[in-house]
Amino acid sequence: MPVEMPRGLPFSVDTWTPSSKMKRHHFLTHAHKDHSSGIITHSSYPIYCTDLTKAFLLQQYPQLDGSMFVGIEVGRSVVIDDPDGKFTLTSFDANHCPGAVMFLFEGGFGTILHTGDCRLTPECIQCLPEKYIGKKGKDPRCRLDYVFLDCTFGKSSQKFPSKHAAVRQVINCIWKNPDAPVVYLTCDLLGQEEILVNVAQTFGSKIYVDKNTNAECFQALTLTFPEILSQDPCSRFQLFEGFPKLYERAAAKLAEARADSKPEPLILRPSAQWYVCEEENLPTESQRIVKFSEAVRDQFGVWHVCYSMHSSKEELEWALQILAPKWVVSTTPTCRAMELNYVKKHCFVSRLASDDPMWKLLDIKVEVSPDDVSVKDADCFPLDVEPTQHSAESLTQPAKISCSPKKLASLSPPSKRSPVTLFGRARLAFLDSNLPNGEKRFASTEDESLSIVTNELEQDFSFQQEDRELKHENQLEDKVQIDVISAQLEKSEEKEICKGSSGSAAESSKGFNESLRKLYRSRNVPVPQPLPSLVALMNANKRARRIF
Repeated sequence: MPVEMPRGLPFSVDTWTPSSKMKRHHFLTHAHKDHSSGIITHSSYPIYCTDLTKAFLLQQYPQLDGSMFVGIEVGRSVVIDDPDGKFTLTSFDANHCPGAVMFLFEGGFGTILHTGDCRLTPECIQCLPEKYIGKKGKDPRCRLDYVFLDCTFGKSSQKFPSKHAAVRQVINCIWKNPDAPVVYLTCDLLGQEEILVNVAQTFGSKIYVDKNTNAECFQALTLTFPEILSQDPCSRFQLFEGFPKLYERAAAKLAEARADSKPEPLILRPSAQWYVCEEENLPTESQRIVKFSEAVRDQFGVWHVCYSMHSSKEELEWALQILAPKWVVSTTPTCRAMELNYVKKHCFVSRLASDDPMWKLLDIKVEVSPDDVSVKDADCFPLDVEPTQHSAESLTQPAKISCSPKKLASLSPPSKRSPVTLFGRARLAFLDSNLPNGEKRFASTEDESLSIVTNELEQDFSFQQEDRELKHENQLEDKVQIDVISAQLEKSEEKEICKGSSGSAAESSKGFNESLRKLYRSRNVPVPQPLPSLVALMNANKRARRIF
C-alpha cells in the first residue's frame, strides 16, 4: 500500500484518501489495483499518468471520467503551474508492468524520485538525468533529496534472475515436458505479458484466455498483445488463474488426468513470492543456485520460476549507491527500507541545516533566533516524533519549530523508549540497544496497521508537546531524588540526636557527609547549611536564660 506524500508537497502519488484529495495534483504510477484503491471515492482533477495506464484504469473502473486524466509521455518533462511555485515532472520507465513509470519531481521543495513499483536495472538508472547518477565511486553532481522506493523484497537476501533469464526458464521447462497435453500458465497479473508473448512466439501457438472467468486479464491483453489470444478452449497453452486457491485447482487438474489415465498437465507459476517464502528453508548456497537457475516443482505439483517485477535487495543496494540520495522512504510496509545497508549508513539520525529543503518538504517552519543570525548552519534533530492520525483540516495547519543555529534541538527520547525517526517508528524502525559490542541492528515492526503506515508521513511534528513530556519525566526523576535526599536527611538527624545525647552533637552537626554533598552538586542544587541538633539548641536556650 503506497504511503502519503509529506504535507509540504502540493501533490500525491498513488494515494486516494481524504487527505490526498486535498492535494492540488495527483499522480498514478501504474494500473495495479493496490495503487488505485479508493480512486472512485477520492479522485480529483488532474490525474497524471501514461495513456496506457489510463486505458487500463478505465477498463477496471468504467465509472471514472476520462477527462480527469492528463496524459504524460515516458522521458518527456512537463512544467506544472502551482500557487506555491512551478515544478517540473519527468517520467521514466519503471520496468514493472505496461504503462508503469517512475516520477522525478524538481521544484522549490527539492528533488524527489518516486519509483512506484519498479524493477531497477542499469537501463532504468541510466535513463535518469546524468547529474543525478554517480560514476566511478563518486557521488552524483546533484543528490536527490528524497527517493520514495519500492522495497517489496528489501528483506530478502536472494539474488533474483533477470526477467529475460526467468522467461528462458519457463521456455526450457516446457521443452523438458513434451508429453504434457496442456500447459497452464499462471500469468494473469498485469506485468507478466512478456512470458505469454515469448511462449506464443517460441511454440507458434496462441494462448487461450477465458474472458468470463478472467475478464480483466483478457481485456488487458486486448490492449497490449491481442495477437496472442486464442478463442479455442482446447488450445495446448492456457491461462491459469493464480491465487487464491491455486493449489486446490492445480490438485484437481492433476487428479483428473490421473483418473483418465492421461499424462499430467504442466502447471507453471512464474513469481518470486514462493522463493521468498522458501528462503528460510534453503540451508546451503548451492541449493539456492539450483533453485534460481531452473524451474522447481513443489509438493503440490506446481512448477515455479522466479520471475520478479520488483527489485531484489541486491538491486536496490546497487541503485542507491549510484544515486546516493539524502533520504530513502519505503513505499511498502512495514519498514523494509531499514533492511538496506545504504539506508542504515546514510539515512538514519541525520542532522539538517536550517535551510535544508527537508523542512519545506515537510511543511515545517524553522525559525532562527535573531541573536544567532551570523551563524550560517542550523542543526535540528527532529527525532522524537510520535506518529499521529490527522483529520483533513489538521493537515492544512503547518507545524512550527524554533531551532537555534548554535544548539541542536536534542529531543532524543529516554533510553527506555525506542528512538523515533523523522518519519515515525513505523517506517524507519528502531535500534536494538541490547546487542553485544555496541552492534546496531535495525528491526522492522511487522504488526504495524495499514492505517498508520499510510498516514505516518503526515505526522504533526509537535516538538513543544514532546518537550513538555520530557520535562515531566525529568520532574518525576527530580522528585524521586528529592525523596531520597529527604530520607537520608531524616536518618542523619536521627543519628545526630542520638550522638548529641552522648555528648558528641557539636561535632556531628557541623555538616553533611560527602555522599549527600555530591548528590546535591549532581542535581545543580546548592548544598544547604545543616540545622543544629536539638542538644545544641537546648544548651543555647540554657545560656540565654542565664544571661537574662
